[in-house]
Amino acid sequence: MPAPTDHAVVDLLGLVALGELLAFERLAADARLAPDLHRRAALGEMAAAEIANYRRLADRLAVLGVLPDDAMAPYVAPLQAYHDSTEPRDWAEAVTKAYVGDAITDDFLREIAGALTGPDRQLILDVLHESRYADFAAAEIRLAVAADPKVAGRLSMWARRLVGEALSQAGRVAAADRGALTALIARDERMDPQMLFRRLTAAHTTRMAAAGLNN
Repeated sequence: MPAPTDHAVVDLLGLVALGELLAFERLAADARLAPDLHRRAALGEMAAAEIANYRRLADRLAVLGVLPDDAMAPYVAPLQAYHDSTEPRDWAEAVTKAYVGDAITDDFLREIAGALTGPDRQLILDVLHESRYADFAAAEIRLAVAADPKVAGRLSMWARRLVGEALSQAGRVAAADRGALTALIARDERMDPQMLFRRLTAAHTTRMAAAGLNN
């Protein structure tokens, strides 16, 4: 089993690994909403990247002497609840979820990775989503808005719902945390909750504008 100083890393890797696993399932299912095979393949590629990232994280947990299932178990309920409550109804909502949800997660993980050192810090940074996937999703959102300007309002409301659900479930993640991860975040002065929220909000606002949506 890992030494006590590894508990925070194990908790974080378990949380991220589960996020990747559920994202794979979600993207693979949402690909069926694509209007053509090209777009279906693009979302399939995104799903493949997620499961590859999951494998890297699971392998690292194994090196630390932890079963991936054990590390992920505390976070199953809140993360699954997020996906269950935000199932997209069409292609535009699917790419908006990929664009908004993945980006917020990446922003948070990029922040928390600063509290780590060594290979685990780099691993977290490595599994962040590639910018080309965000570019693809943003382009699809802009195309949908250009085809029907009224879609912008609907997708803006959808994006706000996604953020609200993400924040709600983040509270449940915090409640599920066994203390080590919370302590890791608290040790980093950059992770002051108010300052962190402002940074995440500013990045989200910029992304929404880039995709032609209102915050």
